[in-house]
Amino acid sequence: MTRPSHQVTKLLKDWGAGDESVPDELMPLVYDELRRLAHQYMRREKPGHTLQTSALVNEAYVRLVDQSKIQWESRTHFFGIAARLMRQILVDQARHRNFAKRGGGAIRVSLNEATNVAQEQSASVMALDDALNRLEKIDPRKSRIVELRFFGGMSIEETAEALKVSPGTVMRDWTFARAWLQKEMTVD
Repeated sequence: MTRPSHQVTKLLKDWGAGDESVPDELMPLVYDELRRLAHQYMRREKPGHTLQTSALVNEAYVRLVDQSKIQWESRTHFFGIAARLMRQILVDQARHRNFAKRGGGAIRVSLNEATNVAQEQSASVMALDDALNRLEKIDPRKSRIVELRFFGGMSIEETAEALKVSPGTVMRDWTFARAWLQKEMTVD
């Protein structure tokens, strides 16, 4: 059963005001949406990825709970930060796989085709993360729009609400950012 967004927003504001019981109340209300976000991320991962959807949800939630200093504005704000954390978790894992690929203190074994696919995925995730970081330096809002739309699965309207801009602005920035990222990621 989907809970009204105002119920989640109220809990988030209570949490921001110092109510330490909120994370326990909040998880059942947001779990399905976090799982949907994680599923979108994982769907983009290539075969051989070792992180499962539920593990991504759990890791993101643990990190969200550690964000006690944030003044939560709304449900959309919460899920926007969750999307960013999920992206970071996947990038961290890709970097870890890349580290392991280069030795990383592990025992060396011959690589099979599945490992090659996983390593290629690691490189793609890191390339996208690097390109988004470059875009963020040029235009933070466009970078945030990509994060919310592509990784967070938010609609134009939800993204506009999260960033406090018009839907038209989101559409223009989204179009520009996608083209810019495509160009950045094909230039090598």
